[in-house]
Amino acid sequence: MADLTPPPAPKKTAAEVLASLETPKVDAAAATPAAGKRKVKKTRRSVPKARACISATENNTIVTITDPNGSVLAWASAGSSGFKGARKSTPYAAKVAAERAMSMVTSFGIQSLQIEVKGIGPGREQAIRGLQVAGLNFDAIIDTTPIAHGGCRQCKPRRV
Repeated sequence: MADLTPPPAPKKTAAEVLASLETPKVDAAAATPAAGKRKVKKTRRSVPKARACISATENNTIVTITDPNGSVLAWASAGSSGFKGARKSTPYAAKVAAERAMSMVTSFGIQSLQIEVKGIGPGREQAIRGLQVAGLNFDAIIDTTPIAHGGCRQCKPRRV
């Protein structure tokens, strides 16, 4: 049977080992900066009209601020504002969440706001008051709470 161990690597002298440690190997392409690329300064876009969606559930209140197309600019909730447990479902927590969301979008230059409120939670009214603190014009306040209407038609009763 043949021996399956690999052949030993050629031995290096001490001088060769020290020389390989002293001179770092640098890729020539990585050392030179890219010739055609410039750093582009990122600027915040201006959004004069925006939409604030308030989702007021029984356990939490979420405030999302979007542009008219629906792209999210910023959001905040009572839980992300530092409230935990039963304190998340308070009107004060909803007001703090709304103020926090508005402070995140001050750099967008929003002048008017359309508000959509959804849900029956305790933070509905206070979240709107928290948005008023920013001093913006409100175009409309729309209630988009889903309303039950009895549902679809039921199946015929089973005859036994």
